[in-house]
Amino acid sequence: MPASAKVGYARVSSEDQNLDRQKETFAKCGVERVFEDKASGKDTNRSGFHDMMKFVRDGDHLYVASMDRLARNLKDLLSVTETLQEKGVSVHFVKENISLYPNGEQSPISKLLVAMMGAVAEFERSLIKERQAEGIALAKKRGVYKGRMPISPTIIAKAKERIAMGVPIARVAKDLKVGRTTLYKYLKA
Repeated sequence: MPASAKVGYARVSSEDQNLDRQKETFAKCGVERVFEDKASGKDTNRSGFHDMMKFVRDGDHLYVASMDRLARNLKDLLSVTETLQEKGVSVHFVKENISLYPNGEQSPISKLLVAMMGAVAEFERSLIKERQAEGIALAKKRGVYKGRMPISPTIIAKAKERIAMGVPIARVAKDLKVGRTTLYKYLKA
């Protein structure tokens, strides 16, 4: 039987953010392998997340710097931790100092804390979104909110040129730091 592994899962919300702080946390915990995502945590549709879920096995320990890095809403947080526990994986949230063990080995207080802190994180996220929407509405009233800047014709020309050379659109979008959906929209026009 293979030895258990110490695995880390790190996530930031966008490409321009870095994972250094989370990786530093994992180094202190003795994590051997880190799975990463630079994507929103609004759902669990993330490649690094899926790779991590496929990789972990019975006896492994998953370290996450903070609960909101694993899931942004309570439903996903509870579902993911339950799935991991059913696989025999221990889940450790470093910032919150909470560990969940397979087969219900954790204390009832740990389970309660995960649910409470997950709910608080979800509530905090909805407040941020609400304040953001209010700020945008006020800026629009004052006439200072213009939305996103359009993509320059130069970038669109570069994209068309690379696509014509056979480079996949996803690769072109990533290289030019443009969203794939946005690139499709501009290519249609």
